[in-house]
Amino acid sequence: MALASLGVCYYPEHWPQKLWAEHARTMRSGGIKLVRIAEFAWSRIEPSPGHFDWQWLDTAIETLATEDLQIIMCTPTACPPLWLIERSPDILPVDINDNVRRFGSRRHYRFASAVYRDESARISQAVIDRYAAHPAIVGWQLDNEYGCHETTLSYSPDDERVFQRWLEKRYDDIDALNRAWGTVFWSQEYRSFAEVGLPNLTVTEVNPAHRLDYWRFASEQVRQFNKEQRQLLRESRGSERWVTHNFMGNFVEFDHFAVGEDLDVATWDSYPLGFLDQGWFSDEEKLLYRRIGHPDWAAFHHDLYRAVGRGRFAVMEQQPGPVNWAQSNAQPLDNAPAFWGMEAVAHGAEFVSYFRYQQLPRAQEQMHAALRLPTGEAAPAWAPVGQLASELENLPATLSQAAPIAILFDYPSCWASTIQPHAPGMDQLESAFHYYSAARTLGLDIDFVVAQSDLQGYELIIVPGTIIVDSAFVARAKASGAACLIGARSGSRDEHCALPTTLAPGALQEIIPLRVLAVDSMRSGAVRSFNYAGESYEASRWHESVESELEPRIRCDDSAGLWYSANNNHYINAHVPAEFLTVVMEKILSARDYRCRPVPKGLRVRSRGSLTFAFNFSPDIRRFEVEGASRVLGDIDLLQGSYAVWNTPGE
Repeated sequence: MALASLGVCYYPEHWPQKLWAEHARTMRSGGIKLVRIAEFAWSRIEPSPGHFDWQWLDTAIETLATEDLQIIMCTPTACPPLWLIERSPDILPVDINDNVRRFGSRRHYRFASAVYRDESARISQAVIDRYAAHPAIVGWQLDNEYGCHETTLSYSPDDERVFQRWLEKRYDDIDALNRAWGTVFWSQEYRSFAEVGLPNLTVTEVNPAHRLDYWRFASEQVRQFNKEQRQLLRESRGSERWVTHNFMGNFVEFDHFAVGEDLDVATWDSYPLGFLDQGWFSDEEKLLYRRIGHPDWAAFHHDLYRAVGRGRFAVMEQQPGPVNWAQSNAQPLDNAPAFWGMEAVAHGAEFVSYFRYQQLPRAQEQMHAALRLPTGEAAPAWAPVGQLASELENLPATLSQAAPIAILFDYPSCWASTIQPHAPGMDQLESAFHYYSAARTLGLDIDFVVAQSDLQGYELIIVPGTIIVDSAFVARAKASGAACLIGARSGSRDEHCALPTTLAPGALQEIIPLRVLAVDSMRSGAVRSFNYAGESYEASRWHESVESELEPRIRCDDSAGLWYSANNNHYINAHVPAEFLTVVMEKILSARDYRCRPVPKGLRVRSRGSLTFAFNFSPDIRRFEVEGASRVLGDIDLLQGSYAVWNTPGE
């Protein structure tokens, strides 16, 4: 049994039927085993209301099945056809500036629309009834990339009505809402839920509690939409097939953990170069890793979505070449498609599916590369992906094990940091990534956890500036016996986006006895310098004035405290360089007699069962060896974009 399988996204409706058999044979010869189809095919399945054309899809499925290819079937709800928009234009989303988002691309629907919910259930039921029991179908993908193109939040009159009902269910009494939101401020008080409007188009800043609850409401609409689609499959003849949705990178507009509760496997779409170009990375990093991606970006999402899937995850769309949607669309290194695929497998992916089989020479994504050129010839990614397929066949099937480090990730905290950023560069997603990247350079595996997770068995729990932290999580963290590292801004808001009654870090004061009295939001160029272990560092972006009986372990050059510790629990009250965080984490773990294996810049290591994987993102050659293990793939001297694998007997 192979360690993992490879797949491809395929659009038979894009190509003449006479080519399908050749496509299927080529897929099989290239080591492809899984094929995803039909996520955007509603207009071909139902070209007019109530008139279904199954012939082409029946033929496509049988053609793929003839080559023993396994199929991931999709519900086609991401692209409602024009006839549905013309009949029910109110399903279209409305942006924050009150503009209706029109037909002509994709994801043109509102999650709260009852009409669209019914239409989605109807088309999905039709597809499920026809194909759920087909032996070639091994899994289902619901919709495609929920919320993409800023479509989670919609501001139509119907959204307002549904929101009002949601608020009434949440608060029951309008006075309770007024207290929670602090509406006495600026005479915002409401007399009934019917008076509560949408959180947009106000003269100045919207009440942050209003916005946070609206984000919760919108997230819940995504969850309910997904749940309704999932229920159709639970009640079908093919209910034993696994069900997934393909999440995205750098995307936090709804609670993925809540949606994941109704999925068997969490999958995501990995585009390392597009997001390197669009991301928060420095110009130096964008140039250094231009053709391979940041060393921690894909890994961060692999580990996050493994948590969303409760241990099961895969990549549904893997970048094979240049994308079309970034400002600069780099050509990956020759081996990058295989490198990214093996990296996903190292983090526990059950399969890696490449987007897409063949590049379509028209429409919006004509410049988006694929495994095959528009002519049908092999694209640059074809050969390395085929080599990866052979390598996976020869690696033993092993499972991921629990990591020594856990990082708390909370979607409402991401929304809160967007609603009131207070300082540039303190976005919750970026802060979580910052701590993750620092921990990865210790050469250790990392798990993500949520507020409700079991925390037993971890050596170190990291709270990376998580804005909303409840007392139940704090109690479990204390009971776990792990050390805790808490970052600046942690516990700085309650569930209503208000300051805690005891001040920040709120409930975390049970772990570390201190209070934040004020925050210095530092503009670009403003720093506080400090020294530790003979090295000089600079704090930037954010620094907190702390009141505590604890003596700081480090003070800045201006005598302001920076690092506080109590009983192997630690608080860093500023935004500090990742290099310093790595030193702190190693110090904490060494105090627990836990050995780290620090890696040089650009090299990353991951374990999966008895296997140890090393990946070099650096343009410099990196040497890596695993003591007591046999090398089963690659070299000890790793070039940029190359990897090696070791197997440790008995593990």
